[in-house]
Amino acid sequence: MTFTEYEGKRVVVTGCSSGVGYATALRLLDLGAEVIGISRREPAIGLTEFHSVDLASCDSINSAAVRIAGDIDALFNCAGAPPVLPSLEILKVNFLGPRLLTECLVDRMPPGSAIVSVSSSIAGAWRRNFDHVREFVATPGYDGGVSWYERNADLAGHGYPFSKEALTVWTLEQSRRLVKRGVRINSTSPGAVQTPMLDISERAFPQELLAATLQPIGRVSTVDEQVQPLLFLNSKGASYINGADLAVDGGHVAMMSGAGSTW
Repeated sequence: MTFTEYEGKRVVVTGCSSGVGYATALRLLDLGAEVIGISRREPAIGLTEFHSVDLASCDSINSAAVRIAGDIDALFNCAGAPPVLPSLEILKVNFLGPRLLTECLVDRMPPGSAIVSVSSSIAGAWRRNFDHVREFVATPGYDGGVSWYERNADLAGHGYPFSKEALTVWTLEQSRRLVKRGVRINSTSPGAVQTPMLDISERAFPQELLAATLQPIGRVSTVDEQVQPLLFLNSKGASYINGADLAVDGGHVAMMSGAGSTW
């Protein structure tokens, strides 16, 4: 798909300084979009606007949201924290920050616009953990989410999978509300992707666990193999897709389901 419709569109991309976020921003620039980048550090590409934001800081997010003016046609929530950080920090960057930023920007998104967030195949247990993930997702505000996790850390578990479970469930639940105003929201769940974060993950997780995520396709994903689905979900070609979590994992989740996994 060529995605020529992005020409002249105003889009926001988080995590634009590296990995999938960087590649997404670069591709959107090539397509002629006006790209507003959000990350801790500015990438060396010709963004229309850049805002240095710490997604682990409520104040930083609110400040940036105020500085972004005008309508927004698409939001790409690509930022993510590596699994080696403290769980609460991960939870803020992977879920609470993107949730707050989306809430700040969605009123500027006209009918026909769309949101996509990068979750993870590691979030496959959200169905099994649905009750407490949904309770967390329903917490009011940034600080409410932090307080819930501090009280329930033993139940929720490690911040990385739990944050991605929350991102997936939140996407599904928001889709029912936002579609009434003409805004679609979806997510993707990548498997292992060849980015700097993968190198960090390889130091944090057992090799046998990482090897299992490569099955059945037998290799890691390229960055471009993740960018294309993101562009599609926020395009007119996906105009009837809403509240979906698209597995972009080489068939890993399907294999686990077929094997009778308890996910």
